[in-house]
Amino acid sequence: MIRLKKDTDNIMTIIFDMKDRPHNVVNHEISEAFVPVLQRLQEEKAQGQLRGVILTSAKNSFLSGGDLGYLYDVDDPEELFQQAEKLSHFFRALEKPGVPVVAAISGNALGSGFEVAMACHHRIVLDDPRVRVGMPEVNLGLMPSGGNVIRMMWLLGIEQAYNVLTSGRHYSPQEALKVGIIDELANNQKELMEKAREWLLSHTDWHRPWDQPGSEIPGGTANDPKLILKIRSMAAQMAAATYNNSPAKRAILNVLVQGSKVDFGTACRIENRRFAHLVCSPTAKNMISTFWMDYHAIKTGINRPRGYGRFRVRKVGIIGSGQMGSGIAVACIQHGLSVVLKDVSKAIAERGREFVSQRIDQLIQEGTFHPSEKEQIMKRLVTTDKAADFKECDIIVEAVFESEALKQKVTTEAEAQLDHYSIIGTNTVSIPISKLSAGMQRPENYVGLHFFHPADQVPLVEIVRGKDTSDETIARAVDFAQRIMKIPIVVKDIWGFYAGRVRNTYILEGISMLQEGYSPALIENSGRQLGLPHGPLELADALGLQLVLKYEEQAANHYGSKYVQHPAVEVLKVMLQEHQRTGRSAKAGFYEYGEDGTRQLWSGLTESWPNTQKTYDRQNLNERLLFSQVIEALWCMQEKVVTSSAAANLGSVYGWGFPRETGGVIRFIQDYGMDEFMKQSQQYHKKLGQRFRIPKVLKELMLEPAFLGAKGAVE
Repeated sequence: MIRLKKDTDNIMTIIFDMKDRPHNVVNHEISEAFVPVLQRLQEEKAQGQLRGVILTSAKNSFLSGGDLGYLYDVDDPEELFQQAEKLSHFFRALEKPGVPVVAAISGNALGSGFEVAMACHHRIVLDDPRVRVGMPEVNLGLMPSGGNVIRMMWLLGIEQAYNVLTSGRHYSPQEALKVGIIDELANNQKELMEKAREWLLSHTDWHRPWDQPGSEIPGGTANDPKLILKIRSMAAQMAAATYNNSPAKRAILNVLVQGSKVDFGTACRIENRRFAHLVCSPTAKNMISTFWMDYHAIKTGINRPRGYGRFRVRKVGIIGSGQMGSGIAVACIQHGLSVVLKDVSKAIAERGREFVSQRIDQLIQEGTFHPSEKEQIMKRLVTTDKAADFKECDIIVEAVFESEALKQKVTTEAEAQLDHYSIIGTNTVSIPISKLSAGMQRPENYVGLHFFHPADQVPLVEIVRGKDTSDETIARAVDFAQRIMKIPIVVKDIWGFYAGRVRNTYILEGISMLQEGYSPALIENSGRQLGLPHGPLELADALGLQLVLKYEEQAANHYGSKYVQHPAVEVLKVMLQEHQRTGRSAKAGFYEYGEDGTRQLWSGLTESWPNTQKTYDRQNLNERLLFSQVIEALWCMQEKVVTSSAAANLGSVYGWGFPRETGGVIRFIQDYGMDEFMKQSQQYHKKLGQRFRIPKVLKELMLEPAFLGAKGAVE
């Protein structure tokens, strides 16, 4: 698990190498294994036989995060506090053997893995764009423990430490150096170890700032009246941005403020207490369940058809060089794939190339890539106006205008250039895959690949199975999505697929409230305060009111005589037919839009639908907006639109922005309480109608172990 190697300069290299694991994991095993190592370091220092220590790894990664299965299972704050205290003692022993310690990081060091590096006196990272470092625990509703919020504060100051700890970022080496959480970069493994040795030889007596009398936190403490004004501003900005839906960000700020006023040891205990209570919060349990357990269930192929070898994509053809097609191109070339980007003319395709170039420049500025890498990255992109250039492509992704005839034309041209093993994906949002594949020579190789805007940044891809799509094509589409670091969920070929269909219920419920006489501003603020990125009326405008109505018309066709018209349909028809207000693209929808990009709710709304609801129950409105989505997601599970809770949860958060602190639509039910959810839904069903009827699948889900979230450590 831990190997030691000492050189003639009395520099000890500690090599992490956990047996039977692909990664080194920070857990009780490694802490226990380190006890005799630390004792030996202290003994050798006392004998004058130790000059410095290098921590490194024999794995591709440095150290991975902690045991999240354990954190999910434990509900006792006292037990968690004591575990965090043990971690604190481990880190203190590491940084106080009496000699300097260097972390030589040649692979990923995230979460608890980077916390170990933070306890070292100096951090050197291999300058490889694939390496990521940082403490993104906030993404799981958590915060660091063991004193590492406090270490970050002493390193960067309160303000910058807060920004780093609450960003959730996985920093590239260049980004990490720019931010200041590492000290040096190395070009290769040999230079990494040489730099570590050189630093140790030139820093024989080195102590952490908090262990040196007279040292001060950069920028001051929360006792400083000027800084406290900044802190109040930070707290206000956090509340405005999160609507106080993020306990982890609140806890981090509180620890920074309180920890800056006391000695280092006391500050660490404050941090560990906050950590223990945070782990026990419903938000943390929700987010661990979804963003760790559900994510790994998808990553390990829960929805991938079995029995097919890995599809190794090398070259991708993309039809359409607009923002969507160009965004998909960015996602491909930044992960090492070659791309042929086609449009109706070479000049138009070159505009797409310029978009890609600008996006790569942004990634360079952020530190994801080094400036010297751009030329090689852009060489992977070729533009064309000829379908013949697709001959060597393994997969084609069509991303042209939402026109059935156009999509069929361009994909038929492309198919003629491909071999029998290549597949074609269409990025449609409203046209059935089975309809689009009708004219294809090999419909079994045709699949929906629904990316979300902006395509290079949103991690979700819906893989849509048409009636003729083969299992092998689905497996290949899953492999392609994962190759470009996307989360693939396999969905049924039905109106709106999964994300669009459920998202529409949120929009329609907000429109129904407008019809009932609730203030438009109240409706919009309710959605945002719940944690959704847009109010329902704003979202309707962004999608276009015609598409919102089209989805509901498709639902009517699907259900036939069983369909019950949603009350929002009448409002949509009035907006479209009487007022000719179609949405944001026409600068006229539920909002009115200025030439300068400003917008405000259309003044005519209250004339057509007067604000008659002068009193209201905020919780009732909030629950209606959430329950409408959750119940529709359940119907999607019953109708096999999605086939796992993991896909439903991740699809809801990344597909349309269901509040991430809830863990997603299915996890929301678990947190709310099954009995209470059913009882409340029945009341809404009785009061508001058919759209709040719960499908039978919910009772089936209750019997599945996976419904409560997979438990145990996951790497």
